[in-house]
Amino acid sequence: MAQTASEPRQSTGETLAADELSAQLEVYRRELTGYCYRLLGGAFDADDAVQETLLRAWRSYERFEGRSSLRTWLYRIATNVCFDQLGSSRAKRERPMGLGAAVDPVEESLATVLPEYAWVEPVPTEHVLPGAGDPADTTVARESVRLAFVAALQHLPAKQRAVLILREVLRWPATEVATLLDTSVASVNSALQRARATLADKAPDRSGTSEASAPPSADESELLERYVVAFERYDMKALANLLREDAVMNMPPYAMWLEGIENIQAWMTGPGYECEGSRCVPIHVNGTPGFAQYRPDPKGGHFPWGIVVLENDGKHITGITTFLDTEKWFSRFGLPDHLD
Repeated sequence: MAQTASEPRQSTGETLAADELSAQLEVYRRELTGYCYRLLGGAFDADDAVQETLLRAWRSYERFEGRSSLRTWLYRIATNVCFDQLGSSRAKRERPMGLGAAVDPVEESLATVLPEYAWVEPVPTEHVLPGAGDPADTTVARESVRLAFVAALQHLPAKQRAVLILREVLRWPATEVATLLDTSVASVNSALQRARATLADKAPDRSGTSEASAPPSADESELLERYVVAFERYDMKALANLLREDAVMNMPPYAMWLEGIENIQAWMTGPGYECEGSRCVPIHVNGTPGFAQYRPDPKGGHFPWGIVVLENDGKHITGITTFLDTEKWFSRFGLPDHLD
């Protein structure tokens, strides 16, 4: 892959000052985090992988001969780090919808709680996606970090996962991918075909859109605003009007998930939900608008409750995912630990 004008100058054969080398490597943190997140499905796993990548690059930079760009070299290291993690992981990450059938909207459905490593995790959009660029590339990038897509990636073998991300998301030529993975172009093309077939089976498009025709961000933001207003008023009729008939709702770390407007309404108005009076702080999460939910605090103000990811088809909400480990997620998104 050719070195771009935006890529820092390499000093091949020279000894860099520590701060200069650190600055050169740090330029790639965000895009490497996005790459590792897609591969691993865990936000904190991706952080660890990127940190290990940069550490390995720092330690071995004097042996870097400049036969490829610095960016390509870092991606090679990151791929190997992620493959090591995937080889030692206990199980692939999932979403509740991938573990079994929908359940009834009753409190007993909360019986099964799974550990954090079982779930695809949310990530702040700005941590994994580049800034403004070509609109088509931006659309593909946003779609590639949606929860459903990242979950589907976890069903692929590690090599297929890397090939699909590098070829279809990052737009690397097959020859560059083959070099990075120490394999042939024919092997890369074969892996890509198998990965596409698996994704077609594992990732049905609930949004009703394709990558090329994904709804613009303005439409999503307007839908989010309407949802937040209805939710803060706890207007169940208005909320129901925003949901698609087959909308789903889930709350990791619980394995339960609900399907359909009536079941979601029943849960939201049930005795165990207790979200009336909540306040919502808009955020961008996994390439789509979402919000941080704060529940009323009996002592005054509002306390953190969940990070909510809203999936949509441009006209209706198709999925509501609430991540409930507030101590971990609210700090990661830079959110306050209490609202007055």
